[in-house]
Amino acid sequence: MPDLRSLYQEIIVDHNRRPRNFHPLPDANRTAEGNNPLCGDRLTVYLRVEGGVIRDIGFVGSGCAISTASASLMTESLRGKTEQEADSLFRGFHDLVAGTGPPGRAGLGKLEAFSGVREFPARVKCATLAWHAARTAMKTPGNSASTE
Repeated sequence: MPDLRSLYQEIIVDHNRRPRNFHPLPDANRTAEGNNPLCGDRLTVYLRVEGGVIRDIGFVGSGCAISTASASLMTESLRGKTEQEADSLFRGFHDLVAGTGPPGRAGLGKLEAFSGVREFPARVKCATLAWHAARTAMKTPGNSASTE
């Protein structure tokens, strides 16, 4: 059985206890809700996109430690990125946690703390929920994203 310490690394615990950007954005021009029926995680992602760049991002909701920490780190990672860069980061993160890409993918920085999720397939949906919601907010604002 994989070591649980690899899943709950210090950075994940910190971002779960003190999530960054955990607030709605009154001036958001793109939003999407996310739902993981398997785990019960629910959140809303708020984006303010100007000129194709994510100028601000926040989220609210409730979820497990993996889901909350992933949303928190995602907001830090996506702020200031173009929509194209955000989409590339989504693909890289998804490959990392799903185990479909090479470990230690360059350019993911702190997000690599989630590499242990690949050892727990049921938790991949927890880790990617906020990312799916952010992607939905960028591509089809106002819609919902589900991990099912």
